[in-house]
Amino acid sequence: MRLFLMSASALALAACGGEPAETEQPPAEEIVEDVKDGADDMEMAADTSDLEAVVAALSEDAQARVQYRNPVETLSFFGVEPGMTVVDTLPGNPWYSGILIDYLGPDGKVIGADYSPEMWTFFGDFSPEPGSKDNWTSEWTATAEGWRNAETDAAVGAVQFGNVTDDMAGSVDVILQVRSLHHFNRLEDEGEFMTKALADMRALLKPGGHVGVVQHRAPEGSADEWATGDNGYVKQSAIVAAFEGAGFELVASSEINANPKDQPTAEDFVWRLPPTLATSREDEALKAEMEAIGESDRMTLLFRKPA
Repeated sequence: MRLFLMSASALALAACGGEPAETEQPPAEEIVEDVKDGADDMEMAADTSDLEAVVAALSEDAQARVQYRNPVETLSFFGVEPGMTVVDTLPGNPWYSGILIDYLGPDGKVIGADYSPEMWTFFGDFSPEPGSKDNWTSEWTATAEGWRNAETDAAVGAVQFGNVTDDMAGSVDVILQVRSLHHFNRLEDEGEFMTKALADMRALLKPGGHVGVVQHRAPEGSADEWATGDNGYVKQSAIVAAFEGAGFELVASSEINANPKDQPTAEDFVWRLPPTLATSREDEALKAEMEAIGESDRMTLLFRKPA
């Protein structure tokens, strides 16, 4: 496991445009080799035994994903601790809301976050029925209540991007954006959804609060047009540029969720890989090839809202 600490401008390239910043920066592949001595020890210094116990209790199906999603290491890297209020974007059970409900404890809170109903209208064949997202916050909260023990587990709530209410402003310690930013990014031209989501994140966070990003990573040398998010992949430099442009500071980057076996080309999209295996359901040989690669190569980034 490697942890990389960088200055906030280390990967500052213009989002999606691929134009270098005015101040000359070393290539991204050189930046990520700038390993800080002793960083691994720092990353795992906190006691993770309680979190490990929660993950160990996951169902067999959920356990199959642990080797690729590394929840103990990832949540520890993001600084998630019991008692915090944490937003989980595109929440599921257990990824990550089910884990957090147990781990954060009775003094914590898990807030599930969904895309806005407007943004969902741009998902084509995957768009939900009109009006079906109108009551999402109350429906998800009711569902999540069924996952928790009222005496020992975290409270639950919900929010939709584009509808952050005043009473939620400045109330959140950590926001998780796990395999979700590609949709915001690819639909930026349709309604500034990335820009609006970043503004919502800043509004939700306490001063000094953090956003933890895990995102399918496009090779830096790939064409910008391919790496906007339509294929699931986005360049790490583009994500950093978007967050810094919205006033966040890049705190650290980790290779916890890296997978060097995933080397996508311009002909590929992320859903060819597990767990979706979209291109190989009728082809056992191709399925075995995709399973040998495993889940996608992913950046893991930690951003901070300035105090």
